[in-house]
Amino acid sequence: MTQMNARAGQAARAELSPGLKMLTEMGPLLLFFGVNAKWGIFAATGAYMISAVLAMGYTWWKIRRLPLMPIIALVFVLLFGGLTIWLHNETFIKVKVTLVNALFGAILLGGLAFNRLFLRMLMGTAFLMTEEGWRKLTLRWGLFFFALAALNEVVWRNVSTDAWVNFKVFGLLPLTFLFAFAQAPLMMKHQLPGEEEAEEG
Repeated sequence: MTQMNARAGQAARAELSPGLKMLTEMGPLLLFFGVNAKWGIFAATGAYMISAVLAMGYTWWKIRRLPLMPIIALVFVLLFGGLTIWLHNETFIKVKVTLVNALFGAILLGGLAFNRLFLRMLMGTAFLMTEEGWRKLTLRWGLFFFALAALNEVVWRNVSTDAWVNFKVFGLLPLTFLFAFAQAPLMMKHQLPGEEEAEEG
């Protein structure tokens, strides 16, 4: 039991504080927005790529590990950002958002179909829930990612590049935060007692 508690404590320490986590997620996006407003989408894409790498490097330096989903997102940023600059075609950076969200949705729903709860693997150290709770949450997030992919396709094909940048920075991220907040009742309903609560009981 002591060894388990030690491992749990180590896992708990290996997390960025909420403020730093927000900075590593929002910093590159805000830089992307600011550079685009002054120098255009291609300069903004380059700044986004560099700042995303720096944010990931900072995360590694702080907690000595890299979460899987940000790694996948970074690979897409570098790949499609590189194509955007190399081919001087802004379509690639726009489509990147669609593909990343569709991939996350496919991973979650595909795993669910084969009885693999990848969301629990990613969040299980932070939240304790029943099997039913993880299945419902995985289904919701999988569908949500597909909805974001579809929404991005509609937006980038029908508005200007500057309007799309505004949508990416000030639309998609707030929508994601709101959706995550809306899942709180489900998570509370299916929450399992923590180890200390179980011992007290």
